Amino acid sequence: MTTTQKTTAAPRMLLVLSENWTLTGGRADLPAAVRWAREAEDAGFDSVMVSEHIVLGPDAAADGVMGNPRDYALPGNQDPYTPWPNSLLLLAAIASVTERLRLAAAAVLAPLRHPLLMARELGTLDLISEGRLLVQPTVSWSRDEYDALGVPFGRRGRLLDEHLEVWAKAWGASPISHESEHYPFRDVYFEPKAFRSDGPRLWFGGRRLGGPVLRRLVRHGHGFHPLGRPTPQDMRALEEAMAAAGRDVADLEMIGGTQAAFPDDHSTADLGAALAGIPEQLEQGFTTFCVKPNQFIDDPAGVGAFCRDVMRRVEALTA
Repeated sequence: MTTTQKTTAAPRMLLVLSENWTLTGGRADLPAAVRWAREAEDAGFDSVMVSEHIVLGPDAAADGVMGNPRDYALPGNQDPYTPWPNSLLLLAAIASVTERLRLAAAAVLAPLRHPLLMARELGTLDLISEGRLLVQPTVSWSRDEYDALGVPFGRRGRLLDEHLEVWAKAWGASPISHESEHYPFRDVYFEPKAFRSDGPRLWFGGRRLGGPVLRRLVRHGHGFHPLGRPTPQDMRALEEAMAAAGRDVADLEMIGGTQAAFPDDHSTADLGAALAGIPEQLEQGFTTFCVKPNQFIDDPAGVGAFCRDVMRRVEALTA
């Protein structure tokens, strides 16, 4: 979507529930994340997001641990002891205590499972939540994680492509078959399906928009979730690729974010400054905006009030 195409939709706010370990240890107090999701829904948030790793290895900290522990985890900047609870189980718990909140399973590392198992887990969660599931499948960056699970790191892109093919078959009529080097099977019955006839909504994104990411987004995607701000060149490439495939980029949900600026390695960021970029992103066609609470507050009991504050500020910014 070009900068001349404006959206009139109200911004939808998404609460990032992963990587809030300055607010919760992610172990015995993990139910706090479920409570925060319910509070976010009560405050008017549209969605919550949970990311995943199955294990971490030494390469998690290959570039040194992040300075401020409130920052986002990136390839090579996190302590290998960082907790990563199972994202789909946590979202299932959240689904049981919410009614309209969308559930974003971000960074689903599909190649680390079999695609039929992955489709079963995703389809069941989509049914439990009555179609509220959003899935962002990806390949990730950690060779150590792939090695630990016995999955060839160099084939991860091809494995993800096969996942997407198998999932599309799984949402269709049974029996299904798949001929491939990695996941061959014949005449299996996959029941029940997902909530929608074409499965959960799929988001794609990353640091760069091009190559396999662009191809998957155009072929399978319902949403574009870049890591950081996409360049004008990225957006033109997306428009052109979508048009070439007979699709309209305006049909994609565009997921933006907030940029926290920390004054030092020990302090929270200013919320107002982080939200100030939303109007510009709205002008560019973005409609959904991620915010991570521990970047702005240190009180685990204050997440509900934080969510209400975010909604008040965003309404004032976009009135």
